[in-house]
Amino acid sequence: MKSKYIKSLMGTVLVSMFLMGCSSDILTENPRNFYTPGYFQTKAGILGGVTALYSNLRNLNGQAYYFNSCETGTDEATWGQSADGNFTSMDYSGAGTFNTATYPISILWSTVYSNINTANGIIENALLVNASKKGTSDTIPGSLIAEANFMRAYDYFLLVQRYGGVPLDLGSGNLKFNTNPSRTSVRNTVPEVYTKCIFTDLLTAVNTLPETQRLTGTVTKQVAQLLLAKAYLTYAWWLQNPNNIPTYPLSDRTDPNGKDATWYFQQAYNLATAAIANPGSYALQATYYDVNVGSNDRNKEMMLYADHTQASQQYNGGSLTSGSAGAPDNFAGWMLTWNYPTITSSGDGGATYKVSSVVRVSTQDLGRPWVRMAPPIGVFKNTFADKTNDSRYDGTFTTVYHANWLMGTNTSASLVNANGMSVLPGAPILSFLSADDPAIVYPAALTGGSSSVGAGTMPGRADWVVGPSAISRIIYPGLWKLGPYRTDNGTGIGNPNAGSTRPFPILKFSELFFIAAEAAVKGATVTSVTGTYANDGTAKGLINIIRARAGKWRYSNAQNAVVVADNSAAMIAATPATIDINYILAERSREYYGEGYRIFDLRRTQTWADIAGTYQICGVKFGDRTVQTVTRTILPANYLDPIPQGQIDGMDMTAAEKAAYQNPGY
Repeated sequence: MKSKYIKSLMGTVLVSMFLMGCSSDILTENPRNFYTPGYFQTKAGILGGVTALYSNLRNLNGQAYYFNSCETGTDEATWGQSADGNFTSMDYSGAGTFNTATYPISILWSTVYSNINTANGIIENALLVNASKKGTSDTIPGSLIAEANFMRAYDYFLLVQRYGGVPLDLGSGNLKFNTNPSRTSVRNTVPEVYTKCIFTDLLTAVNTLPETQRLTGTVTKQVAQLLLAKAYLTYAWWLQNPNNIPTYPLSDRTDPNGKDATWYFQQAYNLATAAIANPGSYALQATYYDVNVGSNDRNKEMMLYADHTQASQQYNGGSLTSGSAGAPDNFAGWMLTWNYPTITSSGDGGATYKVSSVVRVSTQDLGRPWVRMAPPIGVFKNTFADKTNDSRYDGTFTTVYHANWLMGTNTSASLVNANGMSVLPGAPILSFLSADDPAIVYPAALTGGSSSVGAGTMPGRADWVVGPSAISRIIYPGLWKLGPYRTDNGTGIGNPNAGSTRPFPILKFSELFFIAAEAAVKGATVTSVTGTYANDGTAKGLINIIRARAGKWRYSNAQNAVVVADNSAAMIAATPATIDINYILAERSREYYGEGYRIFDLRRTQTWADIAGTYQICGVKFGDRTVQTVTRTILPANYLDPIPQGQIDGMDMTAAEKAAYQNPGY
């Protein structure tokens, strides 16, 4: 298997009806490079187009404002102290104004349609090439075309989950390559998008793609099985519609092929368990730490990712030294990183605390702080209640901030920290505790002789401490799993302001277990799963494969040291006898916290308002430890995002037609 980074060869496709970026300008007013049918009528052109499809993954995955739209407003995240309207508006709590012009909800729409048109061009023209070049070396492998089928289905699957029914016709006919400006649009229904595109494309991919990667990071049969199983699962929920959530464009919740929700839940189960039993080159990592540690990126559990690299700025897709705060940079990890350099210690024996003892560094536990998003208190008290047996808490968050002042300009041999005690380089400076402790003494006010961030002290401890109930919009454990990892820092701070050069995860092998378990809960007939991950095929049996792995430790981020432990038995013993949807959703949050899954999970299962309707968090100032209970207004109409205003404004249609194009409630 060759190991190459995938790079973009061409610019965007011209599809004038779809807006780009933050602006409401349409492409006829801002011309861009575009593909022509002639370019796609050669093998080199097809390869270039397919390569561009992978490159475009970076324009969405790792893009922080899109990431915000997938996390803020759920039980995993709310807005942080430095949030602007792009973040407060996504919280549904009245902190910001949410409407059709809200930028984060336009990013998906404006990013994937050019990609879809590229895929259309590849599929349509590759078939023509093969018909005319039959029997020659110029024919295009069906497996390469199937990669375009996969990417088109991936994009449409995202769209239909966020907006409902969307256009299959970009101006030249359903799923046809379009090179002419189009100022009109007709939305297909949800069943049409699934049955005419997503399912057919993914079935082609499953039946055509190889079991081994063409290049490092390209899709395979098993990746297509995962996405198709997830699409079947999501569509089954849509057909069932247990909470009567409205859909748009209006359509009956019936399947054009005459299948019901039960059939689709069963297909999701069958596909997922088949991929588990025959995983090809994919596998679960031995520990949860191994899944997310930067030195082990592109491991066998990561089935699809938006790639980056520190080896080449060209292939990285963004600067290696400074962040642009825009695609294709991977800067999602900044959003849930609080301003930890404000932690101070004393360099004058405890008289004043003005020395930054944790400096900004491009290491996985630190990185660039933006404080745009914050985790509610419930994440630490409820989701990650077990912080002893379950390694996923330690493998998700930076909970202990260690002294690293020697990486900066300070050469002091030691500093004074909490309780007037001396600390050495590498020692804990501030720790987020696993549970509230009555022994914590918080300062009544911020003074020069106390913690600069309002953290407390405990007898005999040199580190400042914060209990879960003091988690606020300004101070909280950072998101370790998405932190930057580089090997070129030397002994200094490296490039902490640059976007992360790590790949951003999109699909993981572990999700097959969750998909099958969810389908089983929804009534799929279960069968024993054979192979490396043999289990009885029940929801509990499938989830326990994941939970057993979560109980295995080989390293502790909090202790910054090797910790070898196997708590698998305790994890399995704690699994409830009856698995329900709420338990699966809680497990999914423990497994995928902060990876952009959450809004899709809660909307799919129609549990968003129940699970994320209220949350608790403290205020926006250091030292504010008053727990606030916040209520969100999540209406049935909010289960679909509005069509972006730029799209509406850019169409040459009557006011009535535009109004009918928009989702109800907006």
